[in-house]
Amino acid sequence: MFKYCPKCGTEKIEFINNRYFKCSNCEFIYFHNVATATAAIIVHNNEILMTVRAKNPKKGKLDLPGGFVNPNESLEQSLSREINEELGLKLTNWLYFCGLPNTYTFKNITYYTQDCVFINRLATKPAITIEQSEITDYLWLDMDLLDPSRMAFNSLRTAVEHFIQQSK
Repeated sequence: MFKYCPKCGTEKIEFINNRYFKCSNCEFIYFHNVATATAAIIVHNNEILMTVRAKNPKKGKLDLPGGFVNPNESLEQSLSREINEELGLKLTNWLYFCGLPNTYTFKNITYYTQDCVFINRLATKPAITIEQSEITDYLWLDMDLLDPSRMAFNSLRTAVEHFIQQSK
């Protein structure tokens, strides 16, 4: 991530234990902490709402709607904001399901993430308006026919597999 120290400009910067950068010249330290993300398993009857990613990483793969948490947001606020932005839905009443570690590579930098997955069960299928810069399509997939191997990220694939197993 850093070739040169952002403080003193030397090349004496090291990435220590996959946790922080330290410059041996000026003692600058930068912690590369885990980024928090949220995802939603939105269910209607026996179907899960899946999205298709519009951009990399993993363009064209199945995904759960959601995204990164902004500063000063709770997990639930972040998820409600992301669902509104991506799908045009105003959902609340999230039920926490699980948190799983993941990696997200963006512009050749690998970020370690903690993906926090929530569930929302809907009585009716809502009208959806996708944010085309983020999502190319959405699909309601029957849990019995859904193939988690088509999903973009291992963490969310695991969450969906566990959800399906618990729903049987």
